[in-house]
Amino acid sequence: MTRLLIIRHGSTAWNAERRYQGQTDISLNEIGRDQARQLAERLRSEDVDALYASDLRRAWETAERIAAHHDLVLRPEPRLREISFGQWEGKTRDEIEEHESESLAHWFDDPIHRSPPGGETLRKVVDRVEDAYRDIVERHLGQTVALVAHGGTLRVLLCLALEIRPEAYWQFDFDVASLSELAICNEGAILSCLNDTAH
Repeated sequence: MTRLLIIRHGSTAWNAERRYQGQTDISLNEIGRDQARQLAERLRSEDVDALYASDLRRAWETAERIAAHHDLVLRPEPRLREISFGQWEGKTRDEIEEHESESLAHWFDDPIHRSPPGGETLRKVVDRVEDAYRDIVERHLGQTVALVAHGGTLRVLLCLALEIRPEAYWQFDFDVASLSELAICNEGAILSCLNDTAH
């Protein structure tokens, strides 16, 4: 059995303002840094064999605090970057609805084939997250691996692991600095913990 500790990065200023972050490289804010410290302290006693993080700063900074408690090399994994929202990055949903309501409606109707202006389709996100997921699991069979990434990509990862259609990714909730856990075995994946922030 391979155990995946699935972690969403800590809070940023744009999280607090409910802005689409996408692949814009935002750092943690003070709240996010404190959340990352608490999360790292919670995981201090875990036997973690490998630690991967999206190379965007908010995920990387969160993972650095976890790595500080373990004798591990933090490995960048760009395929775990957040969904690219293109021209919508930095905007709130209300701002997008006010100026680009038709594009937003089209994207909600068919995210697999449609993308935000200048962004990427859910199909592209699924392909890159699936590649990363398979590579990491195959590389660490029987080990415990921590992954630090983003709400969108982690939702997609759960759909892939649990064999759920990717369009249903929005049905999973990942709070900032949350911890979830998957057990991967020959028969499939078991979700044993979801969106835990009790740290």
